[in-house]
Amino acid sequence: MLEQRLPNIGWPVRRCGGDVIYFAGGYSALHCDTNSIGVVLSDPPQPLPGDHWMPSIVGTWKLVHATARDPAGAARPSPYGGNALGRVTFTADGRMMSVVCDARKELPAGVSREYSSYCGNYTYDGEKLVTRVDAASDPSRIGSDQVRGARFEGERMVLIPPPRRIGESEEHREITWERIATE
Repeated sequence: MLEQRLPNIGWPVRRCGGDVIYFAGGYSALHCDTNSIGVVLSDPPQPLPGDHWMPSIVGTWKLVHATARDPAGAARPSPYGGNALGRVTFTADGRMMSVVCDARKELPAGVSREYSSYCGNYTYDGEKLVTRVDAASDPSRIGSDQVRGARFEGERMVLIPPPRRIGESEEHREITWERIATE
């Protein structure tokens, strides 16, 4: 039995000959010959021995924490004024949208509100999330690939954008998300 992954969601696809068993969204749908099709309610499948298990990112996530560090690892001021508000949604068919902002009601004089939103088609391989942007609050992102490292800490997803220049320094961010809906 050959095993592959469904794109984006991380659950396995198992092939037996020309027949396919799909696992998605807590349902197992199988087609083992031209005369039988079945749908079975189930939990997500468990990994096989030696299997690389990739958590699903499908669903809606709320931003719970954002950190910034300099190249030496020293803490920098918290992104989004220390009061980040955000949502990101990933669909099973490969679309995503993200909105993140500084949620402070009032900002200090001379400080502008940090805000970012974008959407597009994405791919996820268990370690890297790549979104081809087709709409964004920053027009320079449109048509670009937004690449994020991805890891899980328990039930939380941590996305790591590439380092960014802040004046003469470089800043490394980590954005931590908690799933609030699975669809």
